[in-house]
Amino acid sequence: MHAIRIQEHGGPEVMRWTELPDPVPGPGEVLVRLGAAGVNYLDVGARSQGTGGWAAPVVLGAEGMGYVSALGAGVTDLAVGDRVAWFYHPGSYAELLAIPAAALVKVPEGVDDATAAGLLMQGLTANHLSTETYPVGPGDTAVVHAAAGGVGLLLTQLVKARGGRVIGLVSRAEKAAAAEEAGADHVLVHSGAGFQERVRELTGGRGADVVYDGGGADTFASSQLALRPHGVHAYYGPFMGVPTLRPTDLPDSILLTYPVVHHHVPTREALARRSAEVFDLVRAGRLTQRITGRYPLAEAARAHADLESRRTTGKLVLVP
Repeated sequence: MHAIRIQEHGGPEVMRWTELPDPVPGPGEVLVRLGAAGVNYLDVGARSQGTGGWAAPVVLGAEGMGYVSALGAGVTDLAVGDRVAWFYHPGSYAELLAIPAAALVKVPEGVDDATAAGLLMQGLTANHLSTETYPVGPGDTAVVHAAAGGVGLLLTQLVKARGGRVIGLVSRAEKAAAAEEAGADHVLVHSGAGFQERVRELTGGRGADVVYDGGGADTFASSQLALRPHGVHAYYGPFMGVPTLRPTDLPDSILLTYPVVHHHVPTREALARRSAEVFDLVRAGRLTQRITGRYPLAEAARAHADLESRRTTGKLVLVP
């Protein structure tokens, strides 16, 4: 089989189409033939810095879907031919993968391969942010960073589905239409800090109830200044830079949280339940995954370069 592997950390040019031995599923594992893999900023951090335990050499990729080809000993709830998806399995940029059965969910009818491949990492993140991190209710105002990106488009739709109002931030004017199509009530074209005054104007001086901030260190302070008292700053942008601060650096009476999606799905039962919530919304037409780029798996470096350019919207996927 072939996979995208790096020998050292760096830019997209370090990614190599490499021939490796076919994996063999062990007890409790399933051999999966890749159908498609999602491309995420997590992958960029893994490639460029080894962030999160991705020490080189390593096969990149964490998310995808595929078809069960063989079962390891003890696997009884899956069958050869099943369509399955996963939201986190290191080494997903590969034609074949041996994956623990506990990390897999079945893909229901009515969800196509590309959607299934790119939905769970960002869909579960958006579900986590809009439910457990800050349970959006009717009339709540949420600021969504990178509102035309993969998480941002899904998060905007989920906030609207829960009765909330969305102020979306996009880095370029040409991205505004995608955020508006997802349901954003207002779209601000703004890169970096300084957007808090406009948010306060749009909320009658009150401030937002929650800011979902995947923008990184440059937007950290402005996100907090855009909040009402006791508003929630949900910061999930570690691959963009993690600021250092003392508690007294925070504006008075705001709440700062660092949501980690693994805590949203700590058990297989939770993974199945939360994945079903996301899949059901897609099947009902209430959540749309916007696939904007399909690349051959062998050209994953091009997908990374396009993602890092910040000129893309929606989700990028790789296909064998």
